[in-house]
Amino acid sequence: MRDYIFKLEMKVRDYECDLQGVVNNSNYQRYMEHTRHEFMESFGENFGRMHEVGIDAFVSKVEIRFRHSLKSGDRFLSCLNLKREGVKLVFDQDIYHLPDNVLTSSGRVETVIVEDGKLTRGDYFDDFLEKVNKK
Repeated sequence: MRDYIFKLEMKVRDYECDLQGVVNNSNYQRYMEHTRHEFMESFGENFGRMHEVGIDAFVSKVEIRFRHSLKSGDRFLSCLNLKREGVKLVFDQDIYHLPDNVLTSSGRVETVIVEDGKLTRGDYFDDFLEKVNKK
């Protein structure tokens, strides 16, 4: 397993599985989104509060590669790293089955910042990355 700046342990719920008895592909994106939200919360950031002051972070692109399936009741670790690429903040996210640490999926999520309804250069990301790098 690589090094990550944030990890979140979760458990697969029955209703997240499809007829084949494995987690439906759309739920991996939900797991990754939940991990990003918890990551932001760990730094005192909250998308609701950001919106109230006119700052919105939008996902502009998602890529997920599926490797091994999770099943009902499985515990897993959702991990992320992030970097700035131009105006985008890019989350590299991996999900590992526990306890054997088998990589189940890898994702790349690109986000942009809109302030007061206008796409920005993403200066907000600079302040956020400064907080992350201090931790």
